[in-house]
Amino acid sequence: MGRSGTDTWERVVRVDGVFDVPAARRLEQVLERAHDGEAIRVDLTQVREFHDFGIAILAQALKHGTRRVALEGLRRHQVTMLRYFGADPARFGLPAAPQSDLG
Repeated sequence: MGRSGTDTWERVVRVDGVFDVPAARRLEQVLERAHDGEAIRVDLTQVREFHDFGIAILAQALKHGTRRVALEGLRRHQVTMLRYFGADPARFGLPAAPQSDLG
C-alpha cells in the first residue's frame, strides 16, 4: 500500500495484491488518521483478488468521518457489497447501480 499526493487529491492510497482483512485494516487505519475534510483517493486498480470480509471492513471505515474519499478499481460485485454493507457507492465516485454486462 503506497501513498502519494496529486494536484486534485490531498492523498492517494494505492493498494495491490489481495484485498483481504489485513489489507482492509491497514486501509482503515489510514482513513481513521485522515483529517476531517481531507480528500483521499483509494486506488484499488491493481488488486487482483477481493475478499468480501475486506469489503465489509472498508464499508464500515467509509461510513465514519467527514473526509472526502473516492474509490477506483472496484468491480461490480464489490460495489454491490458496499451497498449491502450500508455504504452508498455514489458517495465515493462509484455508480449507485452498476450496469449489467449483458445489455
